[in-house]
Amino acid sequence: MSSPPTDSAAPSRRLPSWAGRNYTLLTGAAVVTNLGSHGALIASAFAVMDAGGSGGDVGLVAAGRTLPLVLFLLVGGALADRLPRHRVMVAANALNCLSQAAFAVLVLTGEPRLWQMMLLTALCGTGTAFFNPAAEGMLLSSVSGEHSHRAFAMFRMAMNGAGIGGAALGGALIAAIGPGWVLAVDAAAFAVAGALRAFLDVGHIAERTPGGGLLADLREGWVEFRSRAWLWSIVLQFSVVVAVVGAAESVYGPLVARDRLGGPAPWGVALAFFGVGTIAGAVLMMLWKPRRLLLVGTLCVFPLALPSAGLAVPLPTWGLCAVMFVSGTAVEVFGVNWMTTMHQEIPEEKFSRVSAYDWFGSLSMLPLATALAGPAESAVGRTPALWGCAALVIVPTALVLLVPEVRHITRRPAPATPAAAGSSPPAPAPSSPAGV
Repeated sequence: MSSPPTDSAAPSRRLPSWAGRNYTLLTGAAVVTNLGSHGALIASAFAVMDAGGSGGDVGLVAAGRTLPLVLFLLVGGALADRLPRHRVMVAANALNCLSQAAFAVLVLTGEPRLWQMMLLTALCGTGTAFFNPAAEGMLLSSVSGEHSHRAFAMFRMAMNGAGIGGAALGGALIAAIGPGWVLAVDAAAFAVAGALRAFLDVGHIAERTPGGGLLADLREGWVEFRSRAWLWSIVLQFSVVVAVVGAAESVYGPLVARDRLGGPAPWGVALAFFGVGTIAGAVLMMLWKPRRLLLVGTLCVFPLALPSAGLAVPLPTWGLCAVMFVSGTAVEVFGVNWMTTMHQEIPEEKFSRVSAYDWFGSLSMLPLATALAGPAESAVGRTPALWGCAALVIVPTALVLLVPEVRHITRRPAPATPAAAGSSPPAPAPSSPAGV
């Protein structure tokens, strides 16, 4: 292992002592990316509608992004545990930049066709599939165990804070100058974020030992994943929750905004209030360290049913902003507790593969849900479909509380380490088959 970089003390005057170079670069890059991507998600939906597309077409474009994301996640996780993670992240950002730039040019210069928009969003989803497992592994290697809870909360607070400005500004810019320019901003944000991530220091990370090949690595990750009941049960829960929440927010939300709220700007404001809620949740988690990590986190999944219910009524803009704020706070409490549990239970050298199974399972039903959102609206109506989304958040969340490990897994004291975050890797947390 290398010694801590000599410049790691430089930011300590402004940032906590554990926020070293890697943590600072990762956080800054995440802020830049989220400023662009939150507005781009709204822009892609309105680009489809401006081209004459229906609710079903909006769902197909959303599915075009998520399908390759699901298909390539496992490969991305295996590669991130074999190759330098920062190189995987930079290459993924480059692909995202090029695909979003092409999407922007397509929208700005003519009438985009549905298949073209699906193809370009599919390329963006492919980049994300390789980026996410590598990014989570890199983040976890940048902080020590004793500081992980606070570090994850601060990282998510910065990331989601950027989402507030991105969503609100994106909605306003779409209304003022059209979705194409918002997509162009997103492409530029990926370019800047990729440049920042190119400067990550990986000298402290131990060399990966040669394995038995990609399939052997995937099998090893699968063994780690399936041996923990708390892990696979919550991933199964989120395969449903993410699917219905994604369908509600990416398909039904823009349609309700267009038909009942007056256009894209109010929906952008509502999404921004979700971001405000995530900041409130992150601040809470910097002050609060619950002992039963997963019990507290799972109880905070129930409020994710509120946005679907609010769109079903539909609530006025201020009411929708209120429920989005509550759900944002709740999901952040879950997210910090989930990352802390993963950091505590999963060995660092296997984390990207396990994270890939987590992402794969959680997103596996999202392409189908977004593709079927339009037909479901035609079959039963938008309001019943949204109430169905709310119910499908509540039922699996209640069922996962029946898993003993979810109720009983507790925070363990972190082993004492002299390492500063971003300088030396944390000692791998002990792991057991039961996840406790």
